[in-house]
Amino acid sequence: MTKARNVAGHRARDAAILALLIVACSPLAGHAQSDEITATAPADGFVPPAPTGPQPLQESVAAIVNDDIISTYDLGQRMRLLIAVSGAQPTQETLPQFQREALSGLVDERLQIQELRRVEKQQKIDILATDQEVDEEISGMAQQNNMTRDQFLGALGGQGIGGGTLRQQIRAQMSWQRWIRGRYGSRLRIGDDQIRAAQLRLAATAARPQYQISEVFLDAGRAGGIEQATQGAAQLISQLQQGAPFAAVARQFSSSPTAAAGGDAGWVSQGEMSPEVDVALEQLRPGQLSQPVPVKDGVYILYLRDKRAGAGGEVVNLKQVAVPLPADATAEAEAEARAKLMALRPSIKACSDVEAVAGKSAGIIAGDLGEAEVSDLAPQFRETATKLKVGEVSEPIRTTVGLHLLALCGKRASGDAQANREEIEGRLFSQQLSMVARRYMRDLRNSATIETR
Repeated sequence: MTKARNVAGHRARDAAILALLIVACSPLAGHAQSDEITATAPADGFVPPAPTGPQPLQESVAAIVNDDIISTYDLGQRMRLLIAVSGAQPTQETLPQFQREALSGLVDERLQIQELRRVEKQQKIDILATDQEVDEEISGMAQQNNMTRDQFLGALGGQGIGGGTLRQQIRAQMSWQRWIRGRYGSRLRIGDDQIRAAQLRLAATAARPQYQISEVFLDAGRAGGIEQATQGAAQLISQLQQGAPFAAVARQFSSSPTAAAGGDAGWVSQGEMSPEVDVALEQLRPGQLSQPVPVKDGVYILYLRDKRAGAGGEVVNLKQVAVPLPADATAEAEAEARAKLMALRPSIKACSDVEAVAGKSAGIIAGDLGEAEVSDLAPQFRETATKLKVGEVSEPIRTTVGLHLLALCGKRASGDAQANREEIEGRLFSQQLSMVARRYMRDLRNSATIETR
């Protein structure tokens, strides 16, 4: 049974943490995002105070985890780090969320380190990451931000974040992952029946629409309930719209196994995820963020990077030669344009000839239409593109803007080939290992004495 209690003094603690938190725009997170989301200015006009360097601070107790104290200084430092590496711009409304996330992370890390030290003592083995391993991880983070290790730590220090704060987080993460994989990785067995079942599910969904997504999943149990998770998701969406990099936010806030990859969930087919997620994805266009998507045990934020038809669809690569012609052009003008295109058509022997042939005649334009799903083409082009063979050129096609010749440069089935056996086995292994880790943490929390003040 969980032995946890809230103690009077939340307002005093919150005031102390706000005094600790001196935040500036971070140079650390901007390098992580390749998919851009349109940024807007903060709606409430809140401007974080400029950094002034480390200040003399008064400490008090923020929480106690099995007699291990988390001070308000620890909590303020973790909030600074969370904001810096996520690239978020805090407001008066979002600071409580950063505080909750920072405190949850610190409590989990204390429980993990306590458990690992117990196991080390009991089994006389080394599990905790060494200083050298932590240094190597920090150097890798610095390289990802196009900095040296000293520059990276200096940038954190300029925002009042001590190097020990980052080292503590990295040591806990590395050590816990090593223990979970070492203890349970060799015990997990993915059976042939599980792999066959996964292959059947993939085959059944192969013809459905597919979505390339990134995700942030807020665990309702960790956030304090669905309502709190939904509010937190709405605040994170606001931060993302203001320019916070999605990958950095996912790494810091998401409880999904994809957090380590910046939230990248790859391509998913309709039906692979929960019905609520399917409905949300159907309403998005590539480049858009979803609203909070509540599911049974938490809330998703979805970023649709791309979308394609299922494996039953068809993708064509087209070029065109066209004569601009308004919809109300006379019959004589249309006949003249048609004659021009028919005269050029025999000269187009291959797609590589299109631009050169069109360039020899005045009033004719050429263009590469690239790849497109047949189902996404304009109605006038759809049937023609389906009937053409690769290398063939169509008869003139009338649209509201002109007459067109289409050259079919390529054709293929849409959707990637199904994952092979090894990929399926690896995916199932990761899912099961993640489930084991979450249960382990749940048991540690349930058996712990946790007091928040």
